[in-house]
Amino acid sequence: MATLTKDWDRHVAETEELACGAGFQDLRDQIVDLAAPHGGDTVVDVGAGTGLLTLALAGSVARVWAVDISPSMCEYLRLKAAGARLENIEVIVASAVHLPFADGSADLVVSNYCLHHLNDPDKRRALAEARRVLRPGGRLVLGDMMFSLSLVDERDRRLLASKVMTIARRGPAGVVRLAKNATRVLARRWEKPVRADWWHRALVQAGFESVHVRLLEHEGGIASGYRP
Repeated sequence: MATLTKDWDRHVAETEELACGAGFQDLRDQIVDLAAPHGGDTVVDVGAGTGLLTLALAGSVARVWAVDISPSMCEYLRLKAAGARLENIEVIVASAVHLPFADGSADLVVSNYCLHHLNDPDKRRALAEARRVLRPGGRLVLGDMMFSLSLVDERDRRLLASKVMTIARRGPAGVVRLAKNATRVLARRWEKPVRADWWHRALVQAGFESVHVRLLEHEGGIASGYRP
């Protein structure tokens, strides 16, 4: 859940609250099931945040490298791991586009709601980094926003309308929130989600095989692929 621009050190409590919600818990379970972790796996969790995926995977694998760009997120996750006595978690402050691992050193790379904060070229760099650190046969599973603000299809329009209505129901505070979001979009400071077909093309172009992208009922989707 990290980004190259937003000051995530100020959002630890907010991120933890979101991670404890039913929606993210369900998404976590779907990612873990699709990842099919093995006992000897070395896992890299990109944009680990407060540990939604890291903590869920640690009991089933040999090691989890939890990577996040926010020092505060990383320190929070270190404390959670220590409190749970999970000694196979290593927490590292680093960027999704520059993973500090040797080539072919991981069996599994996972990510959840991190990459939509990156611009499209950096999304591609992050995918290239994920492929680089994976061993042959290693797998990538990521969950993220998967829609477009261009409103090119019915799902995009429905999702945006639903978000606007939900925020507007909050009354004056909601109207202020909508105005701020509109300003961020116009200034290109909002999140940068892309559609499922973009992810499919990008994964294939990054060199992944058996690529599959599945849209969820809400704004998100799950993408996966293998390094040949």
